[in-house]
Amino acid sequence: VLFHGQEIGILSSKFLKMSFSMHPFFQELKQGSLKLGLQLSDESLNLLLKYQDALVLWNKAYNLTAIRDPKEMLVKHLLDSLSILNDLPQGRLLDIGTGGGMPGMIIALCQPERSCVLLDSNGKKIRFLKQFIADLKLQNVIAVQTRVENEDMIQELGQFDVITSRAFASLTDFVEASSPYMHDNSIIASMKGLIPQDEIDALKDQFSCDIIELHVPRLDEQRHLLLLKRI
Repeated sequence: VLFHGQEIGILSSKFLKMSFSMHPFFQELKQGSLKLGLQLSDESLNLLLKYQDALVLWNKAYNLTAIRDPKEMLVKHLLDSLSILNDLPQGRLLDIGTGGGMPGMIIALCQPERSCVLLDSNGKKIRFLKQFIADLKLQNVIAVQTRVENEDMIQELGQFDVITSRAFASLTDFVEASSPYMHDNSIIASMKGLIPQDEIDALKDQFSCDIIELHVPRLDEQRHLLLLKRI
């Protein structure tokens, strides 16, 4: 069933007010986060599940993600994004090409003390994120619809301590897109499957790179976090 935008907004607002203490995925998410070495509060876990349920609801109309099964979303969106949390540097964060909010929204929900900006050029995905932010009255995160190279937006948003993405196929393209938003000590945190050694080597004169192997529960695929800093 496809919903009109207004109906989606009304439905999601009512949906988010429901009690999630008995959410069918609560224990699964809690156990998965513990396996990642995270001690998330019940409040944070419930926020993450509200986010996933809102994503499932909006996805019926707006095709925000190719993954439609909630159980698969739990692993490939929530746990996958949570896997970088322990190794993520502190500071103001920009998520480039955030899509439906991965990993930026998940980071913002778990770390309310961190200021996060979620950036994407896709209007439907940003509308979803803005509605979710409004419904939950989130204070530490904003969603911005723009192209990453928009010079006015670069000036408006300023510089960030951490720039993350799991959307860029090419590490070199991600570094190029991130550069205008960086100060001297900014760190690029790129989520990857296989290690793109050729691309890392191509940047070695400009950036140091720490490679962290990630282990996502119930995901039988390689995952790595690359932390790049200007030399």
